[in-house]
Amino acid sequence: MTRPLPMAVPAQDLPARVRIHEVGARDGLQNEKTAVPTELKAEFIHRLAASGLTTIEATSFVRPEWVPQLADAEALFPLLQDLGDVHLPVLVPNARGLDRALALGARRVAVFASATESFAKANLNRTVAESLAMFEPVVTRAKEQGAHVRGYLSMCFGDPWEGAVPVHQVVGVARSLRDMGCDELSLGDTIGVATPGHVQALLAQLNEEGVPTDVIGVHFHDTYGQALANTLAALQHGVTTVDASAGGLGGCPYAKSATGNLATEDLVWMLDGLGIETGVDLGRLTATSAWLATHLGRPSPSRTVRALMPPATNHEQ
Repeated sequence: MTRPLPMAVPAQDLPARVRIHEVGARDGLQNEKTAVPTELKAEFIHRLAASGLTTIEATSFVRPEWVPQLADAEALFPLLQDLGDVHLPVLVPNARGLDRALALGARRVAVFASATESFAKANLNRTVAESLAMFEPVVTRAKEQGAHVRGYLSMCFGDPWEGAVPVHQVVGVARSLRDMGCDELSLGDTIGVATPGHVQALLAQLNEEGVPTDVIGVHFHDTYGQALANTLAALQHGVTTVDASAGGLGGCPYAKSATGNLATEDLVWMLDGLGIETGVDLGRLTATSAWLATHLGRPSPSRTVRALMPPATNHEQ
């Protein structure tokens, strides 16, 4: 029996192509309790690239005690230099992290800001203003070195300590990141509470405040099953960059209510069905996530992986 594929039925007023910003190797693995070997991470990234993904976030140059799973950044990054035209962005939390990344030849970096004071304190031990002041020289120097800079903005829709986050509050921090030189902004629904109307309201307000849609990416978590609906709302607004994690892996070590990211396979299934190009081979991607699940010792959370892969290959007994 052949595996099913979605029938492509294009909808009106959607982008012709979407760039998937794959975060599985960094955001997806950072919360794993058991250390994942560096060579396994490298193979995972190579398999993701072979599936057609062209932007794969590789690692983070944080202090090892902050995120032990990513303590091997210096060892991992050189193992990826044969990937040619694949973009390999890395997270750099401060000037020291940027120095380490640039020394290895990284050409795409990202800083990680918060829209709320509570999460800025939990994640960075700083206020929002203090964290932006820390990022500004990092972004400036990265741009001087010719690097592309992404600005992550977490807690854009809700915060576990503060509740719903006002749209104007998110827009203010987003504009600060843009004004300091970030080429791209990723709007994070860190605890998965966004709904489509909220997504479109935030995007509209960003546009009104001078942040164009073509520099915006979206990063949804599927805590309440809303990630694909929210992604479709963003596509309807014209967003063409969507963050996703192979197999639906991920979470946030500083926000315990942050469950897994939108699964890349689930996203590709929807985009294929809408006739939107991604360049991703769904079969190869699904096989990659099933392969990783066997190494992590548990089934993939992705519904598409579970539907397409035989149980034995998805670590279900």
